[in-house]
Amino acid sequence: MAPVTPVAPVTSVTPVTVVGLDAAGAPPHPALAPALAAAGLVVGAARHLAAVPVPPGATTVALGPLAPAVHRLAAAVADGVPAVVLASGDPGLFGILRRLRAAGLPLRVVPAVSSVAAAFARAGLPWDGAAVVTAHGRDPRPALNACRALPLVAVLTAPGAGAGELGAGLAGWSRRLVVAEHLGTDAERVREVTPEQAAAGTWSDPHVLLSIATADTADTADTADAGPDAARAAGRMRSDNQPAAAPVGGWALPESRYAHRASMITKSEVRALVIARLRPRLGRLVWDIGAGSGSVGIECALLGAAVIAVEQEPGAGETIRANAAAHAVDVRLVVGRAPAALAGLPEPDAVFVGGGGADVLAAVTARRPDRVVLTLAALDRVAPAVGLLRAAGYTVEGSQLSAARLADLPGGSIRLAATNPVVVLTGERP
Repeated sequence: MAPVTPVAPVTSVTPVTVVGLDAAGAPPHPALAPALAAAGLVVGAARHLAAVPVPPGATTVALGPLAPAVHRLAAAVADGVPAVVLASGDPGLFGILRRLRAAGLPLRVVPAVSSVAAAFARAGLPWDGAAVVTAHGRDPRPALNACRALPLVAVLTAPGAGAGELGAGLAGWSRRLVVAEHLGTDAERVREVTPEQAAAGTWSDPHVLLSIATADTADTADTADAGPDAARAAGRMRSDNQPAAAPVGGWALPESRYAHRASMITKSEVRALVIARLRPRLGRLVWDIGAGSGSVGIECALLGAAVIAVEQEPGAGETIRANAAAHAVDVRLVVGRAPAALAGLPEPDAVFVGGGGADVLAAVTARRPDRVVLTLAALDRVAPAVGLLRAAGYTVEGSQLSAARLADLPGGSIRLAATNPVVVLTGERP
């Protein structure tokens, strides 16, 4: 006899009904009217409470700090009083649902169209594969770095972390921004702007920002809706619909996967350790200094990080662009000699120093990234580099890597062909 799958026990506890109000302006879900009619407690933002027919006998709680509202809801559940929570769009998308579940409340959820879905719809863009992040109530830098790294990102904004601030942070990246204000209301406005225009503009809250990669960096006037640049950028998205997942093709790729000049490329065995030490991921910004072929920065971008590659040779810069395009990642290229070329760049979370002397390393540590990784072939440079990192307050560890690769011999034999030994140093800020 087949085993019986256990099911959750039936409970008589009345769940809190969480109803999303459509961000696109559509009428409320039919389930809202009977839920409100039976409700003894209705919780929501002031604008939501004003938008629905709250029954005269129901107690209302306008959301400000969330803890008092959660306490009132828990008391209502304990007393068997039906309660309704009004939310924006889909309550499960960076919404109130997470906090209510964390409080252990029994819930019935009726979602509506989210503000993110409404913004993409207003812009006429597909959004499968887009990253959705929030800058609301938290450090906005991870959201900004997601916009720097990925081709299509929706950001739920907040006062002080909106289109103006994100636009200023995207200066130097090839992006178009769609700003959708007051969705679903008479004051709705959707405009496509450049990062510079966003930084200089004044925006109403609440609004949603869409960040869209584009090769066109020319300024355009504000328009009533998203233009053809946005549509073309959306069509160039990665097809695996996993913008921040580990790359399908892996990392620490063979040198043959990159164009490079005279074997001037970080070997795959070394690159594997370097990438592990840099810890690239969505929300982090990595500098690749002395980028050469760009292989280290490109693989950090494949793992979701925003990347700036600094290279003094214009010819190598063209190689980096070609390699980044071949791997379908966005790497910002700065052509110039470090350390001067580092001035004005946004603050990194991790830095790989693949070229340059002590002056470059000193300039990097002065910016105080969390991690600094460098590779050295000359042993006489190891001790000074360790000393410089320690003097800057970093703890240092290092390894010497010496790989030997299989190589065929005539007659079917196999030998080991040694690659040049390299010292990998990692400085970590406590």
